[in-house]
Amino acid sequence: MGEPTVTPLERHDQAVPHSVTAGTGERRLDRLRTPRRPRLWFEILLIAVSYWTYSMIRNAVPEQRSEALRNADWIWRTEHHLGLAFETSVNHTVNSVTWLIVSMNYYYATLHFVVTLGVLVWLYRSHPGRYAATRLVLFATTAVALVGYYFFPLAPPRLMPGGNFVDTVTVHQTWGSMASGDLKHMSNQYAAMPSMHIGWSLWCGLTIFALARLPWVRILGLLYPVATLVVIVATANHFWLDAVGGILCLAFGFTVSRAWYGSLPYTLPRVVPAPKGRGELRDKPRRRSSQKA
Repeated sequence: MGEPTVTPLERHDQAVPHSVTAGTGERRLDRLRTPRRPRLWFEILLIAVSYWTYSMIRNAVPEQRSEALRNADWIWRTEHHLGLAFETSVNHTVNSVTWLIVSMNYYYATLHFVVTLGVLVWLYRSHPGRYAATRLVLFATTAVALVGYYFFPLAPPRLMPGGNFVDTVTVHQTWGSMASGDLKHMSNQYAAMPSMHIGWSLWCGLTIFALARLPWVRILGLLYPVATLVVIVATANHFWLDAVGGILCLAFGFTVSRAWYGSLPYTLPRVVPAPKGRGELRDKPRRRSSQKA
């Protein structure tokens, strides 16, 4: 009777390392995919490094002027075929109102960053459980945009020769665009498709609309990407089709986040509990094994 009792134990002992290894891997993956409280120092570092990397890669893309202009002509002809080539009319109409176009120049230069960072801070403080998943949407959206910049260089309307567009920054001598005036050497001027002004503003707008409590704040959230669309067209920095590219990139970002977290960011719990200590996690398997024994 000694052999039958020893053999199962030996087989069980031999099977334990594989099951424990598999379980450990699954637990680690589950922990990575489980919403956690964000750490301030890590988020600041991550955002700073990510934006620096994005800017470096975006500006390192070769400025293929001839191809960018050919692509701009193709976009312009496509919009004419669709009967939706309204950029020139909007550009000239808004440019005739000095205070309005100057305001739009500064809007283009500042709110793109200010509002996006503001929404990130608000998420961090008020919706920590949804922060990481929503931030992943933004990061994935921005990352896939780099693919567009590399494979589809596109000149903005204001740089099209004979396009009859007004470069509003140059005319009114404002600093509303990193790609105009003295700042043009600091940014790739032919990275117009997709428009991250639309990708980021729509991310902000949807996040505010989904999570804000006050009705008027939610309405402002929806109006923000609409106003941004008017600005990028009026300042001749983008075609409206560039905005479509930004929307597609954002859709990709939401897809990545949902695939990783298993649901849309806005449906995750608003607040998550503090992470459990390692000792507590290790005690649970021992209690189960003692109960089986």
